[in-house]
Amino acid sequence: MDAIQHAGDPQVGNLATPLNSSDFSKAFIRNLPAYRSGLSGFRRGLEVGMAHGYFIYGPFLLLGPLRNSEVADIAGLLASVGLISILTVALSLYASAMGGGPISTVTTPDIPKELSTKEGWSEFAGGFFVGGCGGAFFAYFICSSPQLNPLKDLLLGVLF
Repeated sequence: MDAIQHAGDPQVGNLATPLNSSDFSKAFIRNLPAYRSGLSGFRRGLEVGMAHGYFIYGPFLLLGPLRNSEVADIAGLLASVGLISILTVALSLYASAMGGGPISTVTTPDIPKELSTKEGWSEFAGGFFVGGCGGAFFAYFICSSPQLNPLKDLLLGVLF
């Protein structure tokens, strides 16, 4: 097949396919906060955390065990913050157990230097926690504010 080529050592299994080596895929991945150039580790974690905290709140609100009670919004917020805390601990464990950092692939040939050190991952985890809690609080504010019911419907429409 001409569509799939080896990208370097064939024993590593890093293959260049039309999906991962296309210009669209490369541009999309390079513009994600984890791979965007010029960001500090804290800022990377902050952006990733905000997105995760915002979208984690909805499933806990609508599908959590207290979904039909009066405290469903608070329970969803606390569950979201709890999950963000667990994910932050997992990031910290990854940073302490990491050997040499992520490897470069066809799609991401330039890995940021911050993701290759334990200190960079520690900054990333700190930013992830702050951003995740902030995103969850923002989603809680939108869903619990009676003045923002149109935004609540939009938020829940995006989530489900």
